[in-house]
Amino acid sequence: MGGNNGGEEEALQPLFETKVAKGKFAYRIYAITVLMGICLIWSVRWNVIHRCTFKDRLINRYGDKLPPVDIFVCTADPKIEPPTMVISTVLSVMSYNYPPDKLSVYLSDDGGSEFTFYALLEASRFSKHWIPFCKKFRVEPRSPAAYFAQNSIPEDTAAAKEWLTIKKLYEDMKCRIESAIEKGSISKDIRDQHKGFLEWNSEATRQDHQSIVQILIDGRNPDAVDDDGQQLPTLVYLAREKRPHFPHNFKAGSMNSLIRVSAAISNAPIILNVDCDMYSNNSDAIKEALCFFMDEERGHRISFVQYPQNYDNNTKNDIYSNVAGVLYKIEVPGMDGCDGAPYCGSGCFHRRESHCGVQFSRNYKGKLNNSLCNTMKDSSVHELEQGAKLLANCGYEKGTQWGKEMGLVYGCLSEDVITGLTIQCRGWKSVNYNPERNSFVGVGRVAPNTLNQALVQHERWCKGMFYIFLSKYCPFIYAHGKIKLGAQMGYCVYLLWAPNSLALLYYLIIPSICLLRGIPLFPEVSSLWFLPFAYVYAARNGCSIAEALACGDTLKAWWNSQRMWLFRRTTSYLFAFIDTVARQLGFSQLAFSITAKVVDDDVL
Repeated sequence: MGGNNGGEEEALQPLFETKVAKGKFAYRIYAITVLMGICLIWSVRWNVIHRCTFKDRLINRYGDKLPPVDIFVCTADPKIEPPTMVISTVLSVMSYNYPPDKLSVYLSDDGGSEFTFYALLEASRFSKHWIPFCKKFRVEPRSPAAYFAQNSIPEDTAAAKEWLTIKKLYEDMKCRIESAIEKGSISKDIRDQHKGFLEWNSEATRQDHQSIVQILIDGRNPDAVDDDGQQLPTLVYLAREKRPHFPHNFKAGSMNSLIRVSAAISNAPIILNVDCDMYSNNSDAIKEALCFFMDEERGHRISFVQYPQNYDNNTKNDIYSNVAGVLYKIEVPGMDGCDGAPYCGSGCFHRRESHCGVQFSRNYKGKLNNSLCNTMKDSSVHELEQGAKLLANCGYEKGTQWGKEMGLVYGCLSEDVITGLTIQCRGWKSVNYNPERNSFVGVGRVAPNTLNQALVQHERWCKGMFYIFLSKYCPFIYAHGKIKLGAQMGYCVYLLWAPNSLALLYYLIIPSICLLRGIPLFPEVSSLWFLPFAYVYAARNGCSIAEALACGDTLKAWWNSQRMWLFRRTTSYLFAFIDTVARQLGFSQLAFSITAKVVDDDVL
């Protein structure tokens, strides 16, 4: 009986068994990440669009009825962002081919530096010569630093004489500014030139000072004219109040102060904001932007028009992948095709109303106010300055919607991206515009010139964008049903840069371990199943090379971009991921670093 029982038990045993192959889980992760990548790539390339404008039609229809424009220039540190560089940007936007009586330029100095104020005072005087010179000879670009660096003396004798005169005036102004900075103090002779210097005393520091608002050129004053007797644009210096125990919210706080202060002085319906290191390279940029805002059929829905950022110090093969040609010429236009063009922080024209919490509705008419606010018409310069100071005080925003539903959103390093998203979710549309002539160019040495600078810059960007994805502003949640799915996915291409580091680390580590242990993750080359993998690899790289070449890159520049992607994913993106997660868990706090704008000539 025992023998029979043993036979029965043996008969019940299976004749074969199935074992799960090693690496199955690893491959599934790989396949899922690839699928996600394909979906995200699809979202920004499915409907790439390019826009063009018709300035002649704009002028023919509206002529002298074009709206006023307020221009914001932001600077934060006189050492990292030299005052001579800042005023070249200011002069470039003061010289636009646009009615000067409809232009108001505001410099926000978050460094609260009397040297920056002095530089702007010098620029206000030099503008009387520079603006008519630009318009007479159709100067491009209209940043004096960039113009004299790029252009040689004209052959025509009369033009050469004026060219030399203006250049000498510029060099003398630059020398006076740099001399004052080297001395480390403003002399009494200079202080006596303007009442604004009284705002600085021995107790004022960069992080502890009162609001400072000075109108250096009053565009209403008939005596504020250039050498040709033409009206000069309004020019205003602003240093918002800083106190140690009040959060200042970095650039977002500066922009919100500018929005309020400008509303009390000029209140133009259109706002342009540029960083101090991005000079105007196209004197007709305002008119081009207005072609979108003033279009009778679709213009009333547009909140902002974003121009791409370009640099004038890029190397031929773009060693540190600063140009981002594919991003600005393919990916962002692809987001624009989904009505999701992002706000990138500089070189952007805005409709003022959309920054004041206004929700777009079908009944909105979108008419741009063509007149200055009543306050400016009836008030003296002193009254305007004193009233504007209150709007730039630390405590003004307490208990208000500023930083939430009004102005730029606080609490994120990528305040521009998150602000653009919230505006779009209120029903407004945005436009990406990339004209043949670059409208804004980084002055001097703005693009990172060392590997360290390039990686630090990307770490800052990644932290800000990944924070958005983890916050209530995640496009798949906050923007659900408010913007197109393609736009939501397009945002996530950049918001997920930081966790993208994990996929690369996995790809670098796991296949290597499997290879050492003899565990196959992919089919053998002799197998037909190898073809799909080979096709994906060849198609991906072939398409990437074709896009790069189409955007003006060289083959070596494309290779450098692949190299930089590897560096960024294993350093900047990884550290940004760790730091953002640590912040979400309460182990670290928000910090902001300014990228150096000046480096040694040897580095160049």
